[in-house]
Amino acid sequence: MKQITTDFVENIITDRPYDMHKGQAGRVLIIAGSKGMAGAAVLATRGALYSGAGLVKVSVPDELFNILQITVPEAMCINREEAAKADLSVYDAICIGPGLGVSEESMALIYRVIHDYAGPLVIDADGINCLCKYGELEDIKSRQGSTVFTPHPGEATRMLDAFGLGSCRELGREKAATELTVKTGGIVLLKGAPTLICDGTVNNLEVWENPTGNPGMATGGSGDVLSGMIASLLAQKQLTAAPGERVCAAAFLHGLAGDIAAENIGEYGMTSADIADAVAAAFKEL
Repeated sequence: MKQITTDFVENIITDRPYDMHKGQAGRVLIIAGSKGMAGAAVLATRGALYSGAGLVKVSVPDELFNILQITVPEAMCINREEAAKADLSVYDAICIGPGLGVSEESMALIYRVIHDYAGPLVIDADGINCLCKYGELEDIKSRQGSTVFTPHPGEATRMLDAFGLGSCRELGREKAATELTVKTGGIVLLKGAPTLICDGTVNNLEVWENPTGNPGMATGGSGDVLSGMIASLLAQKQLTAAPGERVCAAAFLHGLAGDIAAENIGEYGMTSADIADAVAAAFKEL
């Protein structure tokens, strides 16, 4: 197992050219949120914007438009119907799942993205839950683009169970991450202390351990910020690192943002919004 270091991440997050424009900074589509779960869409969108994405479009139900356009005015909104028929090829990365809800309607949208989109795809939260419930996990290996799963231990156990492999607790964190990576052929970020990233897109499996972060990050919505950050780094055209390395950098910077938030306000009172607000400072510190 390798440890992500500051030097490693500094080599991934390179300086931006002076004449860079927002298209080069990456176009991201986030498909998230549902009734009662608007916050997940907000946090994922903030994670993407605050980590440097040039253009972020978020697909939410119509009734959530006002919430998104007030809390994240930099993002554009489209509804679910538009997302279902949109030209996905215009996006440099897609994130699907935070607060999406587990339903046949959600699964139909996930299925469409998996089969019609050839770019980097981040599948989080209810994206994972839908795939486990409706039995579509086997389709992931057929994707052309890189696929990143971001399960917490409970979601990882659902994935393992879908493959008939037991539970995260039985296998242990490293074994669970590697088993899921082998089965999906993608990149698996297993949340927890410490967060592990297993990259199945290289010749030999690589497992990375993230050293940043603190117990204050054990709060609802923290993972939504992370999924947006991952999509952002995967989308940015000025970065030349491999997808797995970009996922490692996102995990490191997410934890660093949590450390900055904890230093400013303490671990007990910090929220996922505080983590999102510290993301830009984490990049600056790096």
